[in-house]
Amino acid sequence: MDQLIAEDPTRIGPYRLIARLGAGGMGLVYLGRSEVGRTVAVKVVQAEYAGHPEFRRRFAREVAAARRVGGSCTAAVLDADPEAAIPWVATQYIPGPDLHAVVAKQFGPLPEHSVHTLANRLALALQAVHEAGLIHRDLKPSNVLVTVDGPRVIDFGIARAMDSLAEEHSLHTRTGMLIGSPGFMSPEQVRGLELTPASDVFCLGAVLVYAATGRLLFGATDTGLNAHLFRVAEEEADLTGVPEALVDLVRACLHKDPAQRPSPREVAERTATDQAEEWLPGAVLAQLGRHAAELLDYAPVIPAQATAPAEPPAPQDQPRDQPPPLPPAYAPAPAAPFDPARGFGPPPGAPASAWPLTPPVASLADQAAPAHPKRWWGLVVIALVQLMVFLQAANLSVALPAIQADLDLPADGLRTMANAYVIAFGAALLIGGHIADLVGRKQTLIVGLLGCAAASALGGSAGESGTLVWARVFQGVFGGLLTPAALSLVATGFTDPKERGRAFGIYAAIAAGGTALGTAEGGWLVDSLSWRVSLYVGVPLAVIALIGTLTMVHERPGRTAGHFDLPGVLLGSGGVAALIYGLGEARPRGWATPLVLVLLVGGVLLLVGFLWRQSAASHPLLPAYVFTDPNRAGSLLGMLLAGAGVFALYPVVGYYLQVVLRYDPAMAGEAFLPMVAAILVGSTQVSARLLNRVAPRVPMLAGLALTAVGLLLLTGLRFESSYATGVLPGMLLVGLGVGLAFVPIFATVTGGVAAEHSGGASAAVFTAQALGTAIGAAVFDTVLSGHVDRLRAGSVMPKMIERELLRAQTAGFWWAAGSVLLAGLIAGLTVRSHAPRDSAQPAPAAGR
Repeated sequence: MDQLIAEDPTRIGPYRLIARLGAGGMGLVYLGRSEVGRTVAVKVVQAEYAGHPEFRRRFAREVAAARRVGGSCTAAVLDADPEAAIPWVATQYIPGPDLHAVVAKQFGPLPEHSVHTLANRLALALQAVHEAGLIHRDLKPSNVLVTVDGPRVIDFGIARAMDSLAEEHSLHTRTGMLIGSPGFMSPEQVRGLELTPASDVFCLGAVLVYAATGRLLFGATDTGLNAHLFRVAEEEADLTGVPEALVDLVRACLHKDPAQRPSPREVAERTATDQAEEWLPGAVLAQLGRHAAELLDYAPVIPAQATAPAEPPAPQDQPRDQPPPLPPAYAPAPAAPFDPARGFGPPPGAPASAWPLTPPVASLADQAAPAHPKRWWGLVVIALVQLMVFLQAANLSVALPAIQADLDLPADGLRTMANAYVIAFGAALLIGGHIADLVGRKQTLIVGLLGCAAASALGGSAGESGTLVWARVFQGVFGGLLTPAALSLVATGFTDPKERGRAFGIYAAIAAGGTALGTAEGGWLVDSLSWRVSLYVGVPLAVIALIGTLTMVHERPGRTAGHFDLPGVLLGSGGVAALIYGLGEARPRGWATPLVLVLLVGGVLLLVGFLWRQSAASHPLLPAYVFTDPNRAGSLLGMLLAGAGVFALYPVVGYYLQVVLRYDPAMAGEAFLPMVAAILVGSTQVSARLLNRVAPRVPMLAGLALTAVGLLLLTGLRFESSYATGVLPGMLLVGLGVGLAFVPIFATVTGGVAAEHSGGASAAVFTAQALGTAIGAAVFDTVLSGHVDRLRAGSVMPKMIERELLRAQTAGFWWAAGSVLLAGLIAGLTVRSHAPRDSAQPAPAAGR
């Protein structure tokens, strides 16, 4: 208790005020006595909220509902006057300090049996509150009084009656007021969503964490309000220090999805106890006794003031029909709110159903992340990592003829070496995304870079083909770890809408143009130096990227508390590996051979089993809401079909440049650089700038349409065509279109995904790309090989053979253009401006 000050009233209604008990977000709490000597707690609403007519109406309804709440675990409402100049409510006074004072100022965290009893009594209190048709909305340690016979819940002054939930937007949404206490708010409170009793259960979990550890959930005092609100909405709670017997229950209470939290009745049943010992340690009980004695002897000091008004005057400088100004502590960031109906999707953690939100609530959830000062340097490192992966994938493909000559490889051995990296990379993507979610994205990046450096050194020093094949397998595996971790870092590290668009633009430029740039760089290295040097180059690149990762890359917390999904990994990675291997063997062995059929059919069945497993597993690698949402599903299908049409372009155009136009490997690689430049322009200067201006399907459709037009131009390639007239225009359009389309695809697949599942979502988009590339390569190879077989059957002059092969390639471009157009059609039909509220899945919390 504190003495009254000059600004405090001496009376509220029939109650004489004798001391201050505390202050909250909505008002002050005083100790008062009635005319007959009964001690009460009087909550007085702050003047700025009292001046809002809607607040008064709601307060009156809530007081009426709160009168129905009482019992052994709550403080009964005794009196109230919602119509007073400054509304107030008087409740039964509970002699005892609040939980915050006990833990933070007097005795520290409570022992396990005390926390156990606390959970039981608070659950019973919430059950009574909810049965009275009320949602507390501000359960926190300072609203839990510690008494000899158990904890009591107080302060229903900002509670909300359930019968008003279906009415117009909440007061929070309409005025910008932040209803609740930042350290103890549920994700739906932060996002401004419609509240249910499950919101109180989340707050109960936060209170239990505080009682057991003395820590505020999500580090509420470590940074500013916006940063904390972001962590509430996005990140996994740290339950270190919570008694083992209560960890699972607390984690369930803190589930991001309200539907997955237990009810107060379930919490009470799981914490029921018949132990006879006192629920508090002896030192706390002794302090409670001294506190009761002090209350009996307490002599209030009347502050000096000329006249003590019966009630505080209503504010004169604020019109009563206008909303009061927002307190500075709760002022939202000034940036414009983010609306996915006009952009590329919210940052991870915000479920699709929560978007778009009415400002300024959206800006709180969207802009709460503190801007890390090295985030752009971190993006440079991430881009270098991703570029290194595509370099090591492309440059050795250019070097295969040289490797065959140096190591005297047969055709089968060359095919094995070519397939080793592709299969290992595709199979490892889902594993890499899962590991990133479990152990951390930055940690996965470090492991992947160390592995890539070792694999590159092994490959460069290989003296025989077997060693080189294993080096390529290891490069593929560690590349599969790096790729989803890199995209996940971009998706979770940039939450400001404008910065998010620029970051995805830069990343998409690397992801889409990396193969072309790798082809150019690999061709130059092989032609100028050797294939061994092209492998050794990976070592210094990995070391530089590793140093940058350790010093520049900042990982926003957000890891799943689940376990390694071994069945999901076996099904998903096994299905991808089987499909890529089967597609690679389809042309040389024949599509109808038993091995190819078993691989293709088995791969499809394994992937179907993988999706079924993810929808049923408690700790899935890829939660069902990621691939069942129409926006993400359409984007993933679009990536698969676009990959089938676009990424098979490189070997076909490379063949034309080297066989028809007689370019050496270095010149053929450099011929792809204008396409890389077009990708860079399309992604960073066009698509990224469309954020907050158009729906994501607009740049998707425009980009895929441009890509199809470019591929159609390449169907006009003739033996007499030149690079400038035959190849360059089509490649420029393809590059511009890919840059346009890939930014919204990446952002849509990873947007709105919980941070602890962003690795899995990132892996999904690259898995779709890998499968699409394998399909496109198999189709192109089959078309080409069919012409070769027919030509070998007859006696045709070499020049005619070249012409026939060129016709086969241009026929393949027709198929590629059709695949890209189909991708655009699917994107146009499935990718909406925003997810419908009645079907969107909320992002799950850790530990699902």
